[in-house]
Order: sequence, then structure tokens, then C-alpha cells
Amino acid sequence: MLPKGLLKEYSRVISLLIRVMDMFTVFLAGWSAYYYRFHEVTVATPYVSAIAIGVLFTPLVFSFFNIYASQRGEGLIRHSMTLLQAVCVMGLMLAGLSFFTKSGADFSRVWFMTWIGLIVFFLFLFRCSLLLLLRIMRTRGLNERRVVILGASDLGIKFANTVQQALWTGFRIVAFMDDDVSNKPAVIHDIPVIKTPKHLSQYLYEQGVDEIWLAFPLRAEARASEILFELRHRTITTRFVLDIFGLDLLNHSITDIAGFPVLNIRSSPMRGLNRLVKALEDRVIAILILVGILPIFVLIALAVKCTSKGPIFFKQKRLGWDGRIINIYKFRTMVLHREAVGVITQAIQDDKRVTALGRLLRKTSLDELPQFLNVLQGRMSIVGPRPHALAHNELYKNSIHTYMQRHHVKPGITGWAQVNGWRGETDTLAKMEKRVEYDLYYINNWSLGFDLKIIGLTFLRGFYNHNAY
Repeated sequence: MLPKGLLKEYSRVISLLIRVMDMFTVFLAGWSAYYYRFHEVTVATPYVSAIAIGVLFTPLVFSFFNIYASQRGEGLIRHSMTLLQAVCVMGLMLAGLSFFTKSGADFSRVWFMTWIGLIVFFLFLFRCSLLLLLRIMRTRGLNERRVVILGASDLGIKFANTVQQALWTGFRIVAFMDDDVSNKPAVIHDIPVIKTPKHLSQYLYEQGVDEIWLAFPLRAEARASEILFELRHRTITTRFVLDIFGLDLLNHSITDIAGFPVLNIRSSPMRGLNRLVKALEDRVIAILILVGILPIFVLIALAVKCTSKGPIFFKQKRLGWDGRIINIYKFRTMVLHREAVGVITQAIQDDKRVTALGRLLRKTSLDELPQFLNVLQGRMSIVGPRPHALAHNELYKNSIHTYMQRHHVKPGITGWAQVNGWRGETDTLAKMEKRVEYDLYYINNWSLGFDLKIIGLTFLRGFYNHNAY
């Protein structure tokens, strides 16, 4: 039987081996792509140079994306998407290098695209197999890290319960510690509760504890400082479990500003590389869809114009990213009518304002096709929270305290709320609360993979909706 601490003991060697395997994977993908393209085993000199540069780029680019950091607690999908982003960036760097050195004509485009595709495939195969192997080992008690939670408070108990349900992370909580155990049970979730030892540092060393997690309220800064001072002679990993879950969090994270660690409580995920990825995703998909639906688009425009008086498009002001006012477009589905200033009346069942053609367009969501033009303008995204009328924003922002957090990203044509059935008329506050809940979940968990999943579900579940009047 393997010793439980085997992988931990040789972690540096294993980390180096993983880097070597990644570099070998890039080399193998380059050679395989060359064989596929030219049916030759011996690689020509220019291609050898290109593959060598790609191999050297690999550890640099992957380190930038923190791929070599510990993956404990990270899901396979998230790790795979990080790998995909890293390979795409490496591909862009190689393509840019060939452009600036004017050597692009020396290489086959088929070979290059096959090379990048095989890198992704081989890395997914290798990395996912490795992560699955580590998870299996951890669930069986191998490659585990022994953890003590200091603070048997509600926060510590909740956190411990969550960790215990994810054994694949490899963390095993061996004890709760608390300065006052007089009103605490002896065991919580099968974890013993003990009084904080007087010589904490020595106790943790003798018990072979790998990590200590401080589950203190934010106001307990002095006590946290005492613990850190007591552990100053040990190399034990120390983590602070922030008691922030009573706050309205949105895409929360820790960042560094001018050397100071800062907790982001509410922020947009569309920053840096994520913003570039989202912009490329929106433009590419919008162009492809508009080209594909052009005949339908033209037919609907003609039908709207011929069946009722008024313009083809209905233009309305909505709130966009960061609360900026934007104009969005739809095919007009109602007869021309007037409403009081500042009042927007939602369409209801059997609404007399809706034309016969408009009712069909609303049911099938075809009235929203012009919003792909908004995407090309950069005002909207393919996926995101649906934009609401300005009057509805004024109404709901005072009734739902997290309502305006939806605007930390661009509004979308489809969204997580919509594919889960929360669209159409919001005649009750509970319906809008549910829509907001799903919108904020999307923002908190955004990734390129999540966007593609929502787009896929939009097509699989169809555009027809009985809630749209």
C-alpha cells in the first residue's frame, strides 16, 4: 500500500514532471500534426524550430494562467477551460511571431491548426486523467492533507460540512479547535472539538497537521495576529476563512492593488482576458448567426411592414453594462399606441395591442433577432441577463436589493434564467426574484464553457415559450 504522504513528500519532483509532460505533449502534438499533414516521420527543419518554440512557450504561458498551482477544490470543467484559454493564447503568440518574422508562408495552415487542436486534445486527455487519478487517490485517503479548523463557530461548522462533502479535494479535517469549548458539543459532524492547546505550534507539529484554517469573524484581527505569531517558526499552511457570507457577494475574489490584498465583494467577471474572450465570442457567434438567418430576417421584416402600419423595428431604451442606457432593437409586434410618460405596460395574455404576426414572433422569440445587431454594436452579449425596461428597473430595484447587480455584465439575448423557464411576464415579485437569482448565479459562475452550455440549451429546449404573450 502506498504511504499516505508519498505525493506530498515528492511534490516538487511531481510538479517538475508535470511540466515536462506538458512540454512533451506539445512536441507530440506537433509531430503528429506533421505526420497527418505530410505523411512523413522526419520533420522538416522549419517545423522543428516552430515546435521547439511552442515547447519553450508552454511552461511560461501555463504558469501565467496558474495551471501549475494546486488544483485541490477545482472542478474538471473549470480546469479544462483554463487549459483551453492558455492554449489559445499560446497559439496566438505563435501566429503573431510568424507574422512579425515574416515566416508564415513557410508553414502549412492545416498543420498549424491541427497542431493546436491536438495540443488541446492531448492536454485534456493527460490533465483530466491526472486529476481523476488524484481524486480517486484522495477519496481513498491517499495524497490527503490533514486540516485543523480553529473556531467552532457557525462559519467553521458550515465550511467543514462543505469540505467533507467534497472528499476529492483531499482535505481531511481532523479537529475543531476553539478558545471556549464550554458550550460546544464534543463532536461536530464526526469531527472532535478540543480546546485550543496552550502550545499550539508544537501540538500541530506532533499531530502531523498540514494546514490550519482560521474561521474567525472579521473583527477578530487581534486573535488572528496572535495565532500567526505563535506559528511563526513553522511552515504549516495557514488560511483565513473570511466571514463574508452575510454580505451580498457577486463574483467575489481576492486581488492585489499596489501590494495590498483586497477583497472584491462585488465586481464584474468581464475584466482582462475574460473581457477579450467574451467580446470575441459575441462577435463571432453573432456574425455566424446573422449570416445563417439572413433569409428569415428579411422575410420577417417584410411581413411586419406589410401586415400593420408603423416601423419594422421597435426601439426601446434599456440599461446596459454598468447601468448605462442603451437602445435595443426588436421586430415590432404591437400596433402603434401611446403610453403615459415613464410607464411601460408589459404584454399580458390576449393583449389587444399585439398583432397576429407579433403574437407568433413573441411565442417563438423571433422578435428578438434584431438584437444580434446590438451584439455587433457591443451593446449586448449573446448570453447574459435579459434587459428590462427602464420603468421596471426603477420599480424592482427598490423591491429586490440585489436587482441592480445584474448590470455588472452586458445584457444578453438568452440567459441562464431564460433556459430555466424564468422568462416572459413577471406579474409577481416572486417571479422577478427568481429571475434575478438565476442572473446572479450566471455572473458568479461565468465561463466560456457556461456560455456555450446556455447557447446549446437555448437551441435544445427551443425558442417557443408559453409565458411570452
